Amino acid sequence: MDTLKNVGKKLFNIYFAIGVAAMALLAVLICFTVIMRYFFSLSWKELSEFNVTLFAFTTFWGMGVCIIKNEHVIIDILYDRIKPSIKRYLAIVDYLIVLAVDVIFTYEGFKYVAVAGKQISQGMEIRMKYMYGIMPVSGILCAICIIAKIIEFITADISYFAPKNKELTEDDPVVEENVK
Repeated sequence: MDTLKNVGKKLFNIYFAIGVAAMALLAVLICFTVIMRYFFSLSWKELSEFNVTLFAFTTFWGMGVCIIKNEHVIIDILYDRIKPSIKRYLAIVDYLIVLAVDVIFTYEGFKYVAVAGKQISQGMEIRMKYMYGIMPVSGILCAICIIAKIIEFITADISYFAPKNKELTEDDPVVEENVK
């Protein structure tokens, strides 16, 4: 099991590094585009379209990162009041719903690429399937991340589900009783 976790961590680090590199490239290109446009009155439609595509890439690519790193929206003050033993099942059901939404997103992404992917972009003059293809690809990667997270919930120790916001729940008798 430790070997599998290590492989998973290495794969996630590669996945995360690709996202970081894309964000860094996007930041550099946006700065370059702004400087060239405002100081030298130069603009390239290809670069503008590439920036928009890169922005979409980083957005969709980040879905899996948010799942693995628990960087999604949650109302902790309510969630922390639930017993840790119940939280496990609530988290699994929650992520099964997220997986269903992701599967629908991926399916619709494949359908969209099949329809709109044949067109040629006006800026870079490439098939739109290369630009829109990030939707189904990121949907598949996100589904893998969701499944990994569900497995983590199933195999995690009960302490994994202890309240996360101790400063908000430290002196709360309801939370103290539920943790025990």
